[in-house]
Amino acid sequence: MSEKQNFTPYRNHIYLHIIVFVWGFTGILGKLITLPAISLVWYRMLIAFLGLGAFILWRRSRFSIPPRSLFYLIITGILIAAHWIFFFASIKVSNVSIALTCIASTSFFTALLQPLLLRTRVLFYEVMLGLIVVGGIYLIFQFEGQFLAGIIYSLAAAFLAALFTIINSLFIKKIDPVAISFYEMLGGFIGISLYLTIFSPHLFLLFPSGVDFCWLLVLGLLCTALAFVVSISVMKELSPYTVTISVNMEPIYAILLALCLFGDEEKMTFGFYLGALVILFTIFANAYFKKRQTVY
Repeated sequence: MSEKQNFTPYRNHIYLHIIVFVWGFTGILGKLITLPAISLVWYRMLIAFLGLGAFILWRRSRFSIPPRSLFYLIITGILIAAHWIFFFASIKVSNVSIALTCIASTSFFTALLQPLLLRTRVLFYEVMLGLIVVGGIYLIFQFEGQFLAGIIYSLAAAFLAALFTIINSLFIKKIDPVAISFYEMLGGFIGISLYLTIFSPHLFLLFPSGVDFCWLLVLGLLCTALAFVVSISVMKELSPYTVTISVNMEPIYAILLALCLFGDEEKMTFGFYLGALVILFTIFANAYFKKRQTVY
């Protein structure tokens, strides 16, 4: 085996952790960008859509997919838009730590929704870990009641994340992942545009400042479009378990970044950190059980 071949797996590990770190930075950007959550997501999806479109053209891929699939991808894109709006709204009314910790409850909602939507077998350990997540969130509720709105928004975002992830697990078997993301970004952009046109047309007049526009470019191109493409690339070499256990570091990266950048705004009570540890425990426990299933 050549020296280049020996280096390849390590290079992909490095790329993966860079991407996970970049995803963790998404919450920080939500705090830094001063636009309302819905306007922030509108710009994010527009920039990501244009970026992915340019990538598809450069790669000379096909844009056409069956009309039925296109319709469902557009609807899924609207779900993703709603997910991001709730996520960024949570950050706006609370802080990054609350939003990132509560969104870890996605695994609980997935455990409930997957058997219903995909007709799969209910896994006992997934349900139990989901209940433990609820316990962790309850601890946060008990000690961080002033952030109630942020917690609720983040839980709504987690539910929607579980929903569109399950839907995408069906699409990915027959449609190119980059094309999936391209059409979903388009769907989300269209959905938000229609909502703003009907209910809040004045928000179209909110233009980002120079600083906000720079952060939006980072969010749309680096944290969304490019990160998605690179994450697909590394999965050609790395196992799903390796990717899963690495992505579980995202909330940790984000909370550490938030503490460094925002200081006292992100300092929480002991009850919060206890609840956060409970939730993080379930994430790694879930990865452990998935690994045992693969081995045995």
